Amino acid sequence: MSLQLIPDLHRATHRVGVYLENVEPGLTQGEAHLLAHLHAQGYCSIAELHRALAHKRSTLTSLLDRLEGRGFTTREVSSTDRRSFLIRLTRAGRLAAARVHAALSNFELAALARVTPAEVEGFRAVLAALGGNSGSE
Repeated sequence: MSLQLIPDLHRATHRVGVYLENVEPGLTQGEAHLLAHLHAQGYCSIAELHRALAHKRSTLTSLLDRLEGRGFTTREVSSTDRRSFLIRLTRAGRLAAARVHAALSNFELAALARVTPAEVEGFRAVLAALGGNSGSE
C-alpha cells in the first residue's frame, strides 16, 4: 500500500520551513514555531510549550537554549511553582516573534483562500487523527 497522507504532509511542512528561512534568517523551523507560539500566548511554562508543540523534552530544551543564546527568550522561575520555569520573549524576541507570526499568518491566509471551510474542517480532522488528539488540545 502506498502512503496517502505523509508525502503531502512532508512536502507542506518542508514548504513552510523554506518560507520561514526568508523571514528570520538563522532560525530553525522549530525555533520559529516556538517564537510564533510565544507571540500568541505572551509567555508559557515549559510544560505548556511541551503540550502545545509536542516536542521531546530534550528537543524543546535545545530549542529554548538556542533562543535564549540569541537573546530572544528568558527563563524565569515561576512565582506560583518554584519547580517550573516561565519562558518570556525579550524585546528582540518580541520583534522576531512578531515577524514570524505575521509571516505564518500571511502564508496560512493565502492557503485558506484556496479552500472551502468544509475542506479546512476535514483537514483539521485528519491533522487531529495524525496528532493523536481530538483537535481540542
